[in-house]
Amino acid sequence: MKKIVLTLALSALSIAALAQGKDLKVAIDPTYEPFTFKTADGKPTGFDVDIASALCEQIKRKCVFVEQVWDSMIPGLQAKKYDVIVSSMSITADRLKVIDFTDKYYSTPTRIVVKKDVKFTGPASIKGKKLGVLKGSTQEKYALGELKTVGVEVIPYEAQDQVYLDIKSGRLDGTVADFVEVTGGFLSKPEGKDYVPVGPDLYTEKYFGTGMGVGLRKSDAALKAELNTAIKTIRSNGLYKKINDKYFKFDAYGK
Repeated sequence: MKKIVLTLALSALSIAALAQGKDLKVAIDPTYEPFTFKTADGKPTGFDVDIASALCEQIKRKCVFVEQVWDSMIPGLQAKKYDVIVSSMSITADRLKVIDFTDKYYSTPTRIVVKKDVKFTGPASIKGKKLGVLKGSTQEKYALGELKTVGVEVIPYEAQDQVYLDIKSGRLDGTVADFVEVTGGFLSKPEGKDYVPVGPDLYTEKYFGTGMGVGLRKSDAALKAELNTAIKTIRSNGLYKKINDKYFKFDAYGK
């Protein structure tokens, strides 16, 4: 009997060791600077990528990044094409119906961005304008709920960088985007010099949820617990701040 118990215990330890050592497939959408984008040689980088790598290090797994179109992120997770999503995905009530999330690892506001000469006094003041949004994003949900209803034309795109290309070409009047992303990916660049964020910071929970978390399948409770511990660890040991300060001049973790 003792031999059976010992054998089972050793088997459990072996499985745990293998789980720690195996790859963790991480889905990213590399069109979302400065959170997730590519270097000149095609390597994924950005705040999300560095956070994912730090979490993998904590749980003793190797991150393998899998590029995925944003609108297919959750279906791909459900189909087991990868293990987690670390790509600025907001923790919302709708998403929690189909997948699970870790605790948040950052929280930043959304903003409406239009040309400097537009006199913005509220959503109704941009009636007739064409705004591009990332398909399947919380920004699209907000734009459909608050802007389309007052006459703004909301146009979804497969990738946020495609929105900026169409703004530059004159096919769009602006966008609704994460404030940090739109600053790093558009406003700080020459093509964004004539555009500004307008209105208040947008945090409305029914649209934007409670921050950005690591998305994972509901069946992966043990992995969720490991990642939550890892998030707490990098917040307390200074690694989170080191990554944060590489990209931002403020604490992206938020309130």
